[in-house]
Amino acid sequence: MVLFNVSRVETTPFGDQKPGTSGLRKKVKVFKQPNYLHNFVQATFNALTPPKVRGATLVVSGDGRYFSKDAIQIITKMAAGNGVRRVWVGQNGLLSTPAVSAAIRERVGLDVSNQLVFGSKATGAFILTASHNPGGPNEDFGIKYNMENGGPAPEGITDKIYENTKTIKEYLTADLPDVYVLHPCLLVFHLPHTVDITAIGVTSFCGPEGYFDVEVFDSASDYVNLMKSIFDFESIRKLLSSPKFTFCYDALHGVAGAYAKRIFVEELGAQESSLLNCVPKEDFGGGHPDPNLTYAKELVACMGLGKSNSEVEPPEFGAAADGDADRNMILGKRFFVTPSDSVAIIAANAVEAIPYFSTGLKGVARSMPTSAALDVVAKNLNLKFFEVPTGWKFFGNLMDAGLCSVCGEESFGTGSDHIREKDGIWAVLAWLSILAYKNRENLDGGKLVTVEDIVRNHWAAYGRHYYTRYDYENVDAGAAKELMACLVKLQSSLAEVNEIISGIQSDVSKVVHADEFEYKDPVDGSISKHQGIRYLFEDGSRLIFRLSGTGSEGATIRLYIEQYEKDPSKIGRDSQDALAPLVAVALGLSKMEEFTGRSAPTVIT
Repeated sequence: MVLFNVSRVETTPFGDQKPGTSGLRKKVKVFKQPNYLHNFVQATFNALTPPKVRGATLVVSGDGRYFSKDAIQIITKMAAGNGVRRVWVGQNGLLSTPAVSAAIRERVGLDVSNQLVFGSKATGAFILTASHNPGGPNEDFGIKYNMENGGPAPEGITDKIYENTKTIKEYLTADLPDVYVLHPCLLVFHLPHTVDITAIGVTSFCGPEGYFDVEVFDSASDYVNLMKSIFDFESIRKLLSSPKFTFCYDALHGVAGAYAKRIFVEELGAQESSLLNCVPKEDFGGGHPDPNLTYAKELVACMGLGKSNSEVEPPEFGAAADGDADRNMILGKRFFVTPSDSVAIIAANAVEAIPYFSTGLKGVARSMPTSAALDVVAKNLNLKFFEVPTGWKFFGNLMDAGLCSVCGEESFGTGSDHIREKDGIWAVLAWLSILAYKNRENLDGGKLVTVEDIVRNHWAAYGRHYYTRYDYENVDAGAAKELMACLVKLQSSLAEVNEIISGIQSDVSKVVHADEFEYKDPVDGSISKHQGIRYLFEDGSRLIFRLSGTGSEGATIRLYIEQYEKDPSKIGRDSQDALAPLVAVALGLSKMEEFTGRSAPTVIT
């Protein structure tokens, strides 16, 4: 048994450690500053109640981006120093964000004898990810803390973390010894690592307060078993094995690759050639691991949505994931499914197509900027409905209270109450389940019901919400705040707003309400203010402006534009054409180019 001591290390605060929507995200060079990561981790431990730290079990893993392995070693030593009993690490430091949530909620750990330990359940996790942001030595790193329900820390905790970062004077760490790490070339080098995270097993130490274990476990097995308990894998396997159905999945070199082969190939029988970029890389292969039409270029081209026309017939179904596998993009042959439509369609078909929901949905929810397509489904199916601020933690409260089964965000996030994070692979399996159900009589003969068929049939039944999002990335933060302040000030006079609009575009309806979205949580009564600027029109159209909390530097302005159309003869238009008048209004009303200096957005979704 290896012994260790605990040291108190003096430190001084950093002024830029306020967590955003999904934790703390900065450039790698910022995190590499002496004590920078240590301060944030200690501030987090100090924000938690003692039972959540001393004698507790924590998960420490992430999407495998650059600096993750170093961070795991730092956090492991600090966990031991703060009295944590055991740390669980996914093999090679890899766990998708959904898999971390599942591990917190479902997993039971092992002791040194590889026997089940009663009560060895996780109380939280440090997740090392910057999600859809790029990775590499000159790119982004991130860290966030998830609670014992598997969901992101609520604002009450993140506010405490931030306050602690401003006053921190010391951190605790253990002098755990280095270990030998087996190099792929079979040569043994002495590296400054405490635990060999490439090898499954338990490493035990003993300190001033007793034993401390680090368990490295299979990253995929528990998550795969959870998916098999939710979906009818046999019906999906029948779909994927049909010569009529073709499939393509792009992990964008993120952590989803650690799950794709196990699920889609080994469990569901898809061809391995249907997987793109499924080897996780620290820099995501030099790409931007954001599953949208701009950054998932290879998949977009494969599905026939690229600028150049290929003579090769595209697959029937395509999907992509982001860096930590919590986001998803769904594509049909030459057809893009908006995330807002995706969650609405999943909710509308869940009871019939997905065994987990066979007894009915408790309720549904969406983030405020997401289109109202889900609202219409909820009304038609008589389901509880909730509109929440951006951030998955708000859905978690509803789920913990038994109020919500399916939820989603326009930012390519979809999920359910099986965990407390959005789940990209879950969304793909949900769509495959719907396709399998719709085609249960067609695989041996007859015309295949396609992704496009399902979406267009949904529009015919519920109406279509034309929707687009404009992202202006890395805008000067001061200019972005000034733009938002002007939009808030303008809301004081709707007459002035409508006069400006009529001067830009005469054929749009009038604004009847304008505000900053504010949310009162129906579960705990907490109030979240300043959650986005809204302009609501008489015909149901919406313009929404938000500053994103997920970037590592500068500011990202997100502009959301929505128009509802119930007339069946008008639901087949190109989205950008249909929304062109409202786009002109939004850009003119906000003076976007004047404030940002940008003549066009970075990304259009």
